[in-house]
Amino acid sequence: MRKLIEFIRSIHVVVLFVVLEALAVSYYAHSTCYTEARLLSRSNQVIGGLRGLFTGVRHYFSLGSENRVLLDRVTDLEERLARYEEVVAMSHLDSCLAGVGEAKYRFSVASVVSNSTNRQQNLITLNRGRRDNVEAEMAVLSPDGAMVGYVVDCTERYAVAMSVLNTSFRASGKLADSDYFGSIYWDGLDPHAVILGELSKYAEPHPGDEVVTTGFSQYFPADVLIGWVESAELDPTLTSYTVRVRLAAEISRLTDVILVGNRDMNEIRGLQQSEQIEQHTRL
Repeated sequence: MRKLIEFIRSIHVVVLFVVLEALAVSYYAHSTCYTEARLLSRSNQVIGGLRGLFTGVRHYFSLGSENRVLLDRVTDLEERLARYEEVVAMSHLDSCLAGVGEAKYRFSVASVVSNSTNRQQNLITLNRGRRDNVEAEMAVLSPDGAMVGYVVDCTERYAVAMSVLNTSFRASGKLADSDYFGSIYWDGLDPHAVILGELSKYAEPHPGDEVVTTGFSQYFPADVLIGWVESAELDPTLTSYTVRVRLAAEISRLTDVILVGNRDMNEIRGLQQSEQIEQHTRL
C-alpha cells in the first residue's frame, strides 16, 4: 500500500497535468459550434488515417493469396487464348476451302507430323492418307495459299510430300502479270529462297516482283504464290535470267497445310500416254 502511495506521489504532477489538459480541451471543444466542428473534423481525419494504415498492413499480408488468384486467372486466360487461336487458325483454313465446289481442283487440310529444312532432300510427313482421298502428286500449300511442295507417296493414314526445299523439286513459275516463265528449283543453300531459272531476258525482273505458278505444272494450280524477287542476274550468254526468289511460305514453321488435287490429272495422263500420242512422239 505504501509503495502504491509512493508511486502516486511520484506521478501525481503528470496525472494532474493530463487531467487539466483534458478539462481544458473539453471546455474548448464545447465553447462554440465552430470549435466542435473543427475538432470533429480533425478527429475523423486521424481515425481515418489510422484505419487506412491498418487496412494497408492487412492488405500487405494478403498479397500472397491475391497473387495466386491473379496467376490462376492469367493461366485461365492463356488457355482460353490458345483455344481461340486454334479456332481462328482452323476457321482461316476453312475459309480457304469455302466456295470451291466441284471445280477442277479439290482441296483438303492436313497437319504436319514431321518436317525438315536442314538437308538437301527435305520431306514433310502429313497426317492424311489414301483413306482421306490423298494421292501422290497433290500440291501442298501453306495456310496462306503459298507453295510448299507436293505429295510423293502415301499410305492409308499418312502422306509424304517433297518440300520445295529439296534439290529434286521442280515446278514452273513466272512473274505475276507476265507471260515470261521459267523453272523453279532449290539450290540447296538458303532455306528461305529458291531459284527461278531460264527466265527470258525480256522479262526484266525487279526486286519485290511477285512470283507465282504458271499452271503448266501437273501439281500446282495457276497463280499460286511462290514468293518475291530478291535479286536477278543474266547468265553468261545474256539470253536468260537466274532469279533468286524469297519464299512466301515459312517452311520451318508449318503446322497445317492445304492439299490440292487435280481432278483431271488421271484423264490428262491417260491421254498423254495413249498409243496415238506415243506414235507421234516416236516420229
